[in-house]
Amino acid sequence: MLPRTDQPPVPASTGSRYTLVLLTLLSALAFMDRQVLAVLITPVKAEFGLSDLQVGLVTGLGYALAFAVLGVPMGRLADRLERRSVVAWCRGLGGALGALGAMTTGAWSLMATRAGGALSDAGAGPASMALLAELYPPEQRSRVMSVFSAGASLGALLALLVGAWLAQRYGWRTTVALVGAASLVMALVLRLTVRALPKAVHAGAAAAAARGGVAEIWSMPVARSLILATAFALVAGYGFGAWNLSLLVRRHGLDLQAAGMVSTVAALSSVVGSLWAGALADRLTRRDLRWQLGVPLLGMGLALPCGVGYLLLPAGALVPAVALVAGFSLFVSWWAAPVYAALSLVVPPRRRATANAMMLMAGAVVGTGLGPVGVGWLSDHLARLGLDATPGESLRWALLGAMAMLLPCLLMLLRGLRAYPAARQASSMPQTVQAVALPEKGLPAR
Repeated sequence: MLPRTDQPPVPASTGSRYTLVLLTLLSALAFMDRQVLAVLITPVKAEFGLSDLQVGLVTGLGYALAFAVLGVPMGRLADRLERRSVVAWCRGLGGALGALGAMTTGAWSLMATRAGGALSDAGAGPASMALLAELYPPEQRSRVMSVFSAGASLGALLALLVGAWLAQRYGWRTTVALVGAASLVMALVLRLTVRALPKAVHAGAAAAAARGGVAEIWSMPVARSLILATAFALVAGYGFGAWNLSLLVRRHGLDLQAAGMVSTVAALSSVVGSLWAGALADRLTRRDLRWQLGVPLLGMGLALPCGVGYLLLPAGALVPAVALVAGFSLFVSWWAAPVYAALSLVVPPRRRATANAMMLMAGAVVGTGLGPVGVGWLSDHLARLGLDATPGESLRWALLGAMAMLLPCLLMLLRGLRAYPAARQASSMPQTVQAVALPEKGLPAR
């Protein structure tokens, strides 16, 4: 093992909070760019004549394949380069590529433009989380990560409200173009108004960190468990998020506007759940470090019966459906902030962006790649077997299959929880290099 190259985080300041807000907004716009296709499924499917499987490929496979190629290399790049610039360039280029979706002529070209979202998340996601870990001390990290991870729920909400409104007035192509352009503009704001931190490690340590990072991180029991838990959680989460609006229309007979309102309730619940989980984890870990992973374990344990109960409801049972969708969305969002914070607390700073990239890649490749695609394939397959006698029946059973992935997620979180106190204690050992002097009072450019 290499010597630790940790440094004290920057005390929270106005600059730190400004940076957190910008990074969260960029994350929200990037997730909106990905999620807006779930809102636009009906017009896109009609224009291109797509099956459920093809819809899953368009909404998930292009992103997943690109992330599989870019994930770890971009994370390692963010460990070696200045992280603010990595975030700005990746979010900007990702938005530009996403906007090109407005010019596509078929399913394959539309799927190719989804690679822009993978570039955005593969580079900017790990760099953003590593930057926030440098700006905030450990006792605030779960709360900070809860704000950052709430960006995804905010993006889903924007996709439902703003995306649906834009699509209704201007069509799906204009909607895709405007969402991508918004990411490009916000990335420019970040680059021009946020000042760079000095590199977190010395040149020699950075060169050494480029060797064997993935193997070192995978050898850590807690990190490995968290990465696997993320993959399983996002199969259920992304599968549900991509197809629930369609299920509400097919099975419960709602029109798109009414289904969008239910999905809005779900998105708001996710925002509340994410913020609540971060604050709860920070508070409870003052008493017992194990609550860092106990909070997401509890959340996923409560999300599972809510999700299964919702999918087993009879058609037309709207009131319990809304309540259970809200409950599932509230609790399933408990995993993100505490897990992101836990990963930053058990890996050395020189590996943070790489570790974050591994976690995000697991979520992107397995969650995005298998979630929407797997649900679409299984729905088509069950329909061919005659399990779609009533509208939405095959899709309901396919979503139950995705929901079952919460069981191995719970197992991985439990394994990580058992090893977490020892890993946290080991990560708190005295450092062997001098801390790097940081800019006074945060990051805003002058």
